[in-house]
Amino acid sequence: MAVPEEIRKVTRPVNTIVEDSGSDGMYRYAVRSRNGARYHGGNPMPRNGRVIGHIINGQYVPIVDKTAEAGPDMLSYGSAALFHSVSGDLLQSLLEVYPAKDAYDIIAIACLKVIRPNITCNRMQTHYDRTFTRVFYPDCSLSKNKVCDLLQRIGQDGSKRRSYYNKCLSKVAVEHHVAIDGMLKQDNSEVNDLSKFSYKGRVKGTRDVSVLYAYDIDKMEPVCAEVFPGNSIDAASYRSFIVDNDIQKGLIVDDKGFPVKTIRRDLADRPGLHYLTPLKRNDKRIADNDALRFDGVLEGAGEDILYSKRTIKNGTWLYSFRKISTASREEHSFVEHALQKDFDADKYFKKKDSFGTIVFESDEDMSPLTAYRSYSDRWLLELVFDRYKNDECLDHTNVQNDFSVIGSEFINFIATIVTCRILNKARDAKVLEDENYGDMMEDLSEAWRKVNGPAEPSSDDGYWIHTLKNSFQLMEALGLSKPVPEPPKRKRGRPRKNVSTG
Repeated sequence: MAVPEEIRKVTRPVNTIVEDSGSDGMYRYAVRSRNGARYHGGNPMPRNGRVIGHIINGQYVPIVDKTAEAGPDMLSYGSAALFHSVSGDLLQSLLEVYPAKDAYDIIAIACLKVIRPNITCNRMQTHYDRTFTRVFYPDCSLSKNKVCDLLQRIGQDGSKRRSYYNKCLSKVAVEHHVAIDGMLKQDNSEVNDLSKFSYKGRVKGTRDVSVLYAYDIDKMEPVCAEVFPGNSIDAASYRSFIVDNDIQKGLIVDDKGFPVKTIRRDLADRPGLHYLTPLKRNDKRIADNDALRFDGVLEGAGEDILYSKRTIKNGTWLYSFRKISTASREEHSFVEHALQKDFDADKYFKKKDSFGTIVFESDEDMSPLTAYRSYSDRWLLELVFDRYKNDECLDHTNVQNDFSVIGSEFINFIATIVTCRILNKARDAKVLEDENYGDMMEDLSEAWRKVNGPAEPSSDDGYWIHTLKNSFQLMEALGLSKPVPEPPKRKRGRPRKNVSTG
């Protein structure tokens, strides 16, 4: 069909032609580029190329990419960048164990859990698409069904999980101490065998799963973890956990008074493993060894704590501590209670020396600070683990089984490592002195940035979107954005005139 003359006369790029598609829409007159020539019977014949535009409303309109075809041009930057800054080795280890697609999906889910701890599975794709998570870990598929399928496959492949944990364990420095501990997490699923009534859970009317983990005391981050039924016997679970992960050295930390004879018997083939267990305050060994006669103040604990260390007859050690603030609270509680009843002087003086104290027995000769941190710091780690309880992707009855729970805890384990590293980095940068961890992450998430900006951001590079001063200060302190250089200071007073001496 012939193209009307007024259409052919519209200004358009050189070496192009106009074709009439015969349709009645806005794209009726297509503009094609000339793409060289071909010879027919010895005569050159022009060859038409691709469509580069259209004549619309009397003017040439070039073809451009669809709106947001490549995704949004600005994303939430700060919190995802902080995750990315401390997790490079974790992704590398995942790539050495899992297919690249699975490795990137795993680290992306862990990132979303860290920057949005209460995220549900049906929101993961949404927040992946609105944060720099999609820039740091591209091409991930995080729909609810995809995530549930991934958790199932992770849980089914124990050899890959153990291989990954072994890589983490191999990075523990020789001089570092590894502690082994456990915690219960509520899980009232009706369709997985791991959800059982623990002793405590039976009283509360809730089921639990038991999560055992090993952590590097010196770095304060976990190095491996495993899920067990909530009603499993602790000593048996610890033995299985240690054997499955081939842990040859470490310190079993507990607050339940494991039978020491059982620990020694089960771990006799692993001389590098030791135990640290608290004693009851009325244990005779405390008085017999004068354990509450303290040797000094514990340096490096960050609190006012007295300590003592004693070697006892069976060749083990007693480590004793008195936390002054706890002692004061316990004494205050005793006296306040006595106001409501008759004051028992004998009972008071009998208990007075034990207020705020805790005494441990261990078969390892270590510094008092290591013994104290092995027990006290575990609570911080459990709080971090507890942060990732909300696994809403397990609400599909057909996938809420043992494998999905195990797969979910594996990703929670990675999220926990990163959270510990973020806390350490934030402490070193002293940004947690004025605000808490949650506020810091929220402030960082409000720093939005254009995706086409330089890979190494600067606070004055012009690629930020409505970012507040507080967010810039946080990013600069954490090394996520280069600060704006300060202008050179001008000398006060009038410049001195040069005096010629001729």
